[in-house]
Amino acid sequence: MIVGAPSEIKESEYRVGIVPAGVHALVQAGHSALVQAGAGVGSGIRDEDYAEAGADIISGPEEIFSRADMIVKVKEPQPCEWPMLRPRQILFTYFHFAADLALTRAMLDCRATCIAYETIQLPDGSLPLLMPMSEVAGRMAVHEGAKYLERPMLGRGILLAGVPGVAPANVVIIGGGLVGSNAAKMAAGLGANVVILDVDLNRLRHLDDIMPPNVTTLMSNPYNIREAVQRADLLIGAVLIRGARAPKLVTAEMVHTMKPGAVIVDVAIDQGGCIETCRPTTHQDPTYLVDGVVHYCVTNMPGAVPGTSTYALTNATQRYMVRLARGLPAALTNDPILQTGVNIAGGKIVLKEVAEATGLPLSELSEVMDGEI
Repeated sequence: MIVGAPSEIKESEYRVGIVPAGVHALVQAGHSALVQAGAGVGSGIRDEDYAEAGADIISGPEEIFSRADMIVKVKEPQPCEWPMLRPRQILFTYFHFAADLALTRAMLDCRATCIAYETIQLPDGSLPLLMPMSEVAGRMAVHEGAKYLERPMLGRGILLAGVPGVAPANVVIIGGGLVGSNAAKMAAGLGANVVILDVDLNRLRHLDDIMPPNVTTLMSNPYNIREAVQRADLLIGAVLIRGARAPKLVTAEMVHTMKPGAVIVDVAIDQGGCIETCRPTTHQDPTYLVDGVVHYCVTNMPGAVPGTSTYALTNATQRYMVRLARGLPAALTNDPILQTGVNIAGGKIVLKEVAEATGLPLSELSEVMDGEI
């Protein structure tokens, strides 16, 4: 199989979908790799590194999209890339279809096989290709929140840790999964008072066992969320429902009760956001104010630290990429884990959560596999 890795063109996206180790693994398995010239620069990877691993360096994206059987990316195809996609071509990347109807329709029209990093699921329910970026985003959420709490950034002008004689900041985290737990570790390590809310009592018990004393766990319900949000200096949205839109757990009315200069970081914004007043922003224009509250809602937070996040991501994706390179539908037939990643195939939606979020028809993957991929 020919596997292609074009440069990422989403604004301020510096990651890349494959590293030289991935190229080497593909070549060793008898496949070919095409990498766009300069694709790895943002992550500190030279074209020469890819070439030494066995890749062909291609000057532009058009040739990669036209020749490659599988496209490996980090972010969803951008509108200018849609016309280059082909029926039955495999796209392996983050998609977040539930929050993007236009992208969903475009992928249905091109009839490519869309395998989403964020929905590949292991038997224990974990999401191995979402984990590394959740870890990065959770830790970054505290970094960014601390920065935007500074007064020049229109924040409250407070230090997360406080100092002797001055109380630390109150950090509220909604969601106790990977994003939330990583954010809690960072905020607690800096000395903040941390409250983390989740609907799963067993998860709360686990967090209570592993977190330091300055982290308090609370059951997530409208009453507790309302009370916690009102006290928050930094509010972090960390809710995830696999493949689906994030529920709006914090209402505009709740945001209105927050302190002037408080900061919101909604990590769930890729899936539509869990805070009603949040809308997608970019690294170039990351924040806006609602009721005097600073909102940071960048949809590709880990893209700002590609030297870490590219390697963290590809450490997880490489094994699945090599398995997919064996070809479809054989790879899917023999690998139920890979099946969980298929969102769209043959011009049809095959993941229930995407169909429900977009209001479009759902098809069975088994039916599509019979002749469409």
